[in-house]
Amino acid sequence: FKENRKDDIWLVDFYAPWCGHCKKLEPVWNEVGIEMKNMGSPVKVGKMDATSFSSIASEFGVRGYPTIKLLKGDLAYNYRGPRTKDDIIEFANRVAGPLIRPLPSHHMFEHVQKRHRVLFVYVGGESPLKEKYIEVASELIVYTYFFSASEDVLPEYVTLPELPAVVVFKDGTYFVYDEYEDGDLSSWINRERFQGYLNVDGFTLYELGDTGKLVAIAVIDDKNSSVEHTRLKSIIQEVARDYRDHFHRDFQFGHMDGNDYINSLLMDDLTIPTIVVLNTSNQQYFLPDRHIENTEDMVQFINDILDGTAEAQGGDGLLQRIKRIIYDAKSTVVSVFKSSPLLGCFLFGLPLGVISIMCYGICTADTDGGVDEHEAAKKENSDRELTDEGSEEEQEEEKNGKYTELSDGELKQKDVMEKKKD
Repeated sequence: FKENRKDDIWLVDFYAPWCGHCKKLEPVWNEVGIEMKNMGSPVKVGKMDATSFSSIASEFGVRGYPTIKLLKGDLAYNYRGPRTKDDIIEFANRVAGPLIRPLPSHHMFEHVQKRHRVLFVYVGGESPLKEKYIEVASELIVYTYFFSASEDVLPEYVTLPELPAVVVFKDGTYFVYDEYEDGDLSSWINRERFQGYLNVDGFTLYELGDTGKLVAIAVIDDKNSSVEHTRLKSIIQEVARDYRDHFHRDFQFGHMDGNDYINSLLMDDLTIPTIVVLNTSNQQYFLPDRHIENTEDMVQFINDILDGTAEAQGGDGLLQRIKRIIYDAKSTVVSVFKSSPLLGCFLFGLPLGVISIMCYGICTADTDGGVDEHEAAKKENSDRELTDEGSEEEQEEEKNGKYTELSDGELKQKDVMEKKKD
């Protein structure tokens, strides 16, 4: 594979046998391979055990599992979208094809516009702007399509101030790139590759982090058709549509179904429906300090954030990092015990039991050692006393000896006295 891969275009899943996400992807990956083959795609689909072939995985910069890459010549493109069959196939077809796809006719333009919600088009001839456009396309082809067309191919409602130009078609209208107002072309395309209003999930929120925009989200329950849920969603949609010129450079708008993901992100329990604004660059978030009744309230809330009067919560400071570690550890323990109580008892009970036994052994060893040392010292002192003074029996014998000597003296003295008497 390493020697011959440049002869073909490869879509490869780098996996690990023990990875749960890899096992979940496996049936989807098999469907991708079958459909790509049936549609006659030039892309070959394969998978590689990155733990067995770690050198190749390291060469392609694989750092997590599963990692999906499209290998095209000397280039390797990472896939960062949802792990569904249609999304993966769309990615493979987009990246495997030409960087810039020409639109030769008005009919072709309409056909492509119906297929894609966001469409970037370069209009004009050879120019430095086109060279920059090709350079950006080689970087961002993993996210969106890039096309080129002449001015007469575009719809009649499109008016360009000058040529060459780069235009994005989305949300039922179009916007022209302005170098003086929009800055770098790559940054502009990265910001504009999303629709003005999105159904936000975890993958989308992760990608929005690259745009540098704040993300204003209505957190609702899609299955709940009550007035409050639909009202907040409509307010966000209206602001995204009617105030685009004011906020599109700084804000991305959308809604999220359910609060599970947002709760884990904010380490807080949000009551739905509600509105939250996320700063994905520094993990700060903003909650409205008053009830959002209408579009004007939402606009005021956004302006408060922009001028710095709204209170920011969260962040990536030291205390927040410690809180994140504790929260993630707690969430992991709870999820393990919920999914498998016996496994949880084994995983967490066994190490705690071993640690307890070790601590008990250490404490017991110290205590016994102290007693032994005390007894040894006491015995040594006792031995010294016995050495200096002799044993009890020796002392008794010594006393008896003294008594014996005194008794003999008294007897001799008695004999002398008797002799004197005689």
